[in-house]
Amino acid sequence: MKAKVKPFIECCKISIAGLLVLTCLSCKEEEQQPTAIQPVQIAQGNMYGGGSENIPKQDVVIATPAEWASLLEAMSSPYGVDFAEREVDFTKYAVIAVFEEVKGNGGWSIDITDVTEYADKITVTVRSLKTGDLTSVLTQPFHVVKIAASGKMIEFKHV
Repeated sequence: MKAKVKPFIECCKISIAGLLVLTCLSCKEEEQQPTAIQPVQIAQGNMYGGGSENIPKQDVVIATPAEWASLLEAMSSPYGVDFAEREVDFTKYAVIAVFEEVKGNGGWSIDITDVTEYADKITVTVRSLKTGDLTSVLTQPFHVVKIAASGKMIEFKHV
């Protein structure tokens, strides 16, 4: 009787170990699934300084109060921008800003349309949903949002 019990116990140990491995693998698969992040809009629109703000076409991740203050100052030129908020707690949030080049006419936009978190990075999808009109004015489209700080690399994808 004892001889039959030992193989049964060994068989159970192997089965339990196999279940644990499968459970761990399925947990890792769940962790790797992308997660949509809902950014909080801080400002979006156009600057009308004709480039006097000295902000080039760029994608920026702002992670410190000093960087944020510098951007606020540049964007608050004579043609000021309305910000939904000016105070950001950088221990909790990161600010993402995208800027288009100065355009020779109005009707342009640059839009952060999707923010997705992966296991090792965050991807920000950027599109130009409005592509100009006949308005005769110099404009520079921008979009500024905040997301929860994560420490992950942020990658921009222009579509």
